[in-house]
Amino acid sequence: MRQSQLFTKTKRESPKDEESISARLLIRAGFIDKTMAGVYTFLPLGWRVFKKIENIIRKEIEALGGQEILMPSLQPKQNWDKTGRWETYDSLFKFTSFYSKIDYALGPTHEEIISPLLAKFIFSYKDLPKYVFQIQNKFRDEKRAKSGLLRGREFFMKDLYSFHKDEADLDKYYEKVKTTYQKIFKIVGLGDLTYLTYASGGTFSKYSHEFQTITPAGEDIIYICDKCGIAINKEIISEQNACPVCGNKNLKEEKAIEVGNIFKLKTKYSAPFNLKYKDEKGIENDVIMGCYGMGLNRLIGAIVEIHHNEKGIIWPEVVAPFKAHLMLLNNELGIRNKADKIYESLQKAGVEVLYDDRKEATTGEKFNDADLIGIPYRLVISEKTGNKIEIKERSGKKTRLANEKEILKLL
Repeated sequence: MRQSQLFTKTKRESPKDEESISARLLIRAGFIDKTMAGVYTFLPLGWRVFKKIENIIRKEIEALGGQEILMPSLQPKQNWDKTGRWETYDSLFKFTSFYSKIDYALGPTHEEIISPLLAKFIFSYKDLPKYVFQIQNKFRDEKRAKSGLLRGREFFMKDLYSFHKDEADLDKYYEKVKTTYQKIFKIVGLGDLTYLTYASGGTFSKYSHEFQTITPAGEDIIYICDKCGIAINKEIISEQNACPVCGNKNLKEEKAIEVGNIFKLKTKYSAPFNLKYKDEKGIENDVIMGCYGMGLNRLIGAIVEIHHNEKGIIWPEVVAPFKAHLMLLNNELGIRNKADKIYESLQKAGVEVLYDDRKEATTGEKFNDADLIGIPYRLVISEKTGNKIEIKERSGKKTRLANEKEILKLL
């Protein structure tokens, strides 16, 4: 993409109404735009990052046997009445149709849709297990939407639901999902700072599990066990004051962002919708369920909270909007022709490249924008580079000169 054709522009000043570093940097660099509190537009650069993360998640969930669907955001009140959550879900957006006078909700979660859906297709033990997921926008009436993408009123989540004939089968799959989640967080650059965190299971089981990423911007408090490496949340520490795995009481307090959670739902949402199956003896049983959530907006926010410096974002290569940022620092025709040729060569080689070919931007503005946007490799062509290209990694300080062949081999 030529930067001269990009309709968005960077901002020199940080937005005054944003608290988190990630929100300030993402807005300044032109990745997102704030529509209102808790609601953001993904701009071209931000949408490229979003799609990278979405595809990583999709690939790993499909490897778990997940089949992708897309459920409606608009949900009928009658489904929420069946689970008793119409009156008890505290962040539910509700409204009444002007024409039909029927009550609806904007979905903050999809148990009330997925359970009656699968009841149309699961009848026998032979139909189990099944794994169904979606990646979709959600709505929650947050009392105080803040911290940019870390806490919004509209956001994207990956929802995976699993359906089993017994708890033993659920337990096996649950452990597989744990491993896959840890793999995803490692791929996107959060692995070293993201902990499997024990949380209350509520009415479902003794424990559920969160995945919490350590950062000063976190709104949650977790306690890390220095013996077995897991964490527990504040609710659990107040109950037992020890690691639930090894019993160790030497726990380190940290701030963290929740980027995923997994629950054993058991029959909580299958029973209200008559989601049953007949076993080998012909006896009807409630289907056992599990659910596994991961917030895409939160992942993007968490990545920026971890990967940045005083100049801007430092994207991990796998989620960066482009792999290389090609910069032309001279408008002299011969140098511009050389830069155009390099741009074409990179594209033909399949390298994702943002080409800063802007004529009106100064050298200083181009360097500042490159640091702010945070693409992994910066390539500079100017009269000083001669017949070579200056290359610098965004995460490093050293620059070096290389020829076109070396650049293509590296990228």
